[in-house]
Amino acid sequence: MAEHVPSREEALELLHKYNQTDNLRKHAYAVEGVMRYIARKTGEDEEMWGIIGLIHDLDYEQFPQEHCTKTRQILEENDWPGEYIRAVVSHGWGICSDVEPKTRLEMTLYTIDELTGLVAASALVRPGKSVLDLTAKSVKKKWKSPAFAAGVDRSIITRGAEMLGMDVSELIQDTIMGMREVAEEIGLKGDLQE
Repeated sequence: MAEHVPSREEALELLHKYNQTDNLRKHAYAVEGVMRYIARKTGEDEEMWGIIGLIHDLDYEQFPQEHCTKTRQILEENDWPGEYIRAVVSHGWGICSDVEPKTRLEMTLYTIDELTGLVAASALVRPGKSVLDLTAKSVKKKWKSPAFAAGVDRSIITRGAEMLGMDVSELIQDTIMGMREVAEEIGLKGDLQE
């Protein structure tokens, strides 16, 4: 029997079923946008990367104490492929999961999950409240101030960049570009016109 390949519609349905909070949904869309952008840029499976980005925090709103564990259970119950489940669970490595990111997809998700938070916060303090005119240099400046977006664990981003063999500035740029593609959905289009 061929393995079930989940569609974006299935992923969205699950996301909306388990996440009612606007901010959590926007975070999911942001991570999906960046995952799709990086997949395209590196010649990977855009659909798979995007779907995994979309559902990575599936259990966070309802089961914060069981983050990643409950997602595994939900996805298994819905017959999701092991590869998808492993990727999602690995993003919590060292925090709420002992599954270490091994593939390029897993390492990317692990890294940009935190990075989207820093980019979003950086966009919101700009006059236009938009990612459309945000630069990597501007985000990098904010990075250096530990009090800014204090909830963003910069060590995870640094570790992820090392795992990927990438410069943090390049990752920031990729994250901005991916978030620009979904600026409207994530509420970061601001009052700028494209």
